[in-house]
Amino acid sequence: MESIKVRQRVGQDGILHLEIPVALKEQDVEVMVIYQPVPSLTTIEPSLESLYGICADDPIILDDQGIAEALDDDLAGAFD
Repeated sequence: MESIKVRQRVGQDGILHLEIPVALKEQDVEVMVIYQPVPSLTTIEPSLESLYGICADDPIILDDQGIAEALDDDLAGAFD
């Protein structure tokens, strides 16, 4: 048994179109559909207007000295 995970849009007519791999051409298959509605990408992404000023309490300060060696710490294991 193989599984295929796809993200498709159900049309206004309620029909979901699935493309099956060519390797299954001219074969009988048994299909089970499990669906989960996903939020629209436009509702997840914040607007540029909502991001304005989010760094106001923590400003980025630039100077002429370049990158400090102290900032080049060993980050091994930091993202484990």
